[in-house]
Order: sequence, then structure tokens, then C-alpha cells
Amino acid sequence: MNRRLISSGSSFERDIGYSRAVVDGDWVFVSGTTGFNYDTMTISDDVVEQAVQCFKNIQAALAQAGCTMKDVVRVRYILPLREDFESCFPVLHQYLGDIRPAATMIVAGLADPRMRIEVEVTAHRAE
Repeated sequence: MNRRLISSGSSFERDIGYSRAVVDGDWVFVSGTTGFNYDTMTISDDVVEQAVQCFKNIQAALAQAGCTMKDVVRVRYILPLREDFESCFPVLHQYLGDIRPAATMIVAGLADPRMRIEVEVTAHRAE
């Protein structure tokens, strides 16, 4: 199997030493992705806007891997504030509601206090 690394161009990847996604055969592992706009390296203060940007970033990584959101089989949501989950539900449903991957929601601190949500997905490319 061929292993291929995908980068968003984010300085975080270079500075920390990881890839936005790793393609290993038919599997695609997308790293925890936050609401940063990687073109401008800005982030909204609003958790819902961050959630939307998370999925835009994830879609871009999946596209580079030859996948779409329909290929997502697992998702993990990490938010520092439990109270923020419910306001994000419409966004989560918009992107994954019909796909219904296995999911985990975790309350934990994130690396940057501006980050209010982080989303990690695993996808399996359809044959």
C-alpha cells in the first residue's frame, strides 16, 4: 500500500510536525481540524462559524485524498465547553446527518484558547 501525506499549508503542520491527512491504501485519516481559515490564518470567535470552517477544511483534505464526506466512517468532536455542543448540532447534521458515521463527543481543552471546536474524521474510499 502507498502512504501519502496531505497538507493544508497551515503553519501548525510545519511547526508541530504532522499532516492534515494521511492516505494509507483506501483509508484516509484526517487530523483534528479546527476552525482556522488556513488561507488567512484567522479564526472566528463564534463556535458555529468555527464548526462550519472545520468541515470546509476537512472537505478540502478529503478532496485531495480522492474522497468526499460520504466516505467518512468515523468522527470525533472535541469541544472545551460542553455547552457549545448543542449549538453546533445543525452544522454537524448538515455535513454528516445523512452519512451517520460512528461518532464520539469529547469535552477537553484545545491547544489555543481561540479554538472552540476540533473535528477529526476517518474515511474509507469507496471502490
